[in-house]
Amino acid sequence: MVKIRLARGGRTHRPVYTIVAANSRDPRDGKFLEKLGQYDPNSEETLKAIKVDSIKTWLGKGAQMTDTVSSLFKKNGIKLN
Repeated sequence: MVKIRLARGGRTHRPVYTIVAANSRDPRDGKFLEKLGQYDPNSEETLKAIKVDSIKTWLGKGAQMTDTVSSLFKKNGIKLN
């Protein structure tokens, strides 16, 4: 199953998360299918370079968003419907 989830990057105490489409059985920071954007909790602009069209395409193919990613989009006013 494909999930749209966060992959952690950055350094110690300064995380930067990449929003990715990945197989749910692959490791969190491992192999992914496509990069869909970036989430930086330490900057003013928390969501960067979000590919809304690609996210809609993955959702149309049956991918599921994790609770964290869906709440991030809701808080930042990104509509996917």
